[in-house]
Amino acid sequence: MHDDSLAPFLAHIRNCQTAILPGPRREVLAGDASFGLADPLLFEALTALGYADGPVFRLPDGAALQSLGEALAAQRLYRPHNELFDVFDKSGAVIGRIDRGALPLLGCTAAGVHLNGLVERPEGVFLWMGHRADNKRLDPGKLDHLAAGGICTGLSPLQALIKEAGEEAAIPPDLAAQAQPVATLRYAMARPEGLRQDTLFCYDLILPPDFEPQPVDGEVAFFELMPIEKVFGIVRDTNDVKFNVNLVLIDLFLRRGLFSAEDSARLRQALDGA
Repeated sequence: MHDDSLAPFLAHIRNCQTAILPGPRREVLAGDASFGLADPLLFEALTALGYADGPVFRLPDGAALQSLGEALAAQRLYRPHNELFDVFDKSGAVIGRIDRGALPLLGCTAAGVHLNGLVERPEGVFLWMGHRADNKRLDPGKLDHLAAGGICTGLSPLQALIKEAGEEAAIPPDLAAQAQPVATLRYAMARPEGLRQDTLFCYDLILPPDFEPQPVDGEVAFFELMPIEKVFGIVRDTNDVKFNVNLVLIDLFLRRGLFSAEDSARLRQALDGA
């Protein structure tokens, strides 16, 4: 491949590196523990709640996070998911929990899992892709992984993966548990819903040739089995894939040897900087 043919892949990676930090956001602390960057949309509400402290906002402690999330939802500053996620300070320690929907507005780091569902046949490698439902609040109708989702409070990455695989694609727990961790990807991205500072725990699962995933919870409209070369072309030539799924797929393409050694080094450097 020539360098210019890497441009679409590099563009997908840059698309997930759009956040200028801190930008117009203000640091948010719980006690002395820094955990986020508040969106300007929250400044008035956080001030009214008594959290303004000079140039920053300061909660008394991490226990105040859950009630803060409820207060912000009551003011319709975000749509709650009714799903609690851990909130981490800069050292990676869990300091509290808050509704998943509030994470981007507070600029909190969040963690998720992504599953490459692979089928190995004599004629090549195939990949199960999900077509996101048209009523999804984020990226409706886009192509997605076989299973993916955020890591709820109290779950390890593998436990979250097993949960999502069952809920989204009817993958039995004993099969999902065979998934192998292959990569950890990070990015900071400015999105309409706020600042996405995400860590993605990526897994590969080799599926039996006769296994067919089934949509369960309505997150995915249907699944399609595609040759990995077709998925490669979709990532290269279109924006049909959900924004962060592109990163995980590029990592997969690298590990499966779909780029030259020189191009692989360049892409790997860009991806690891995401």
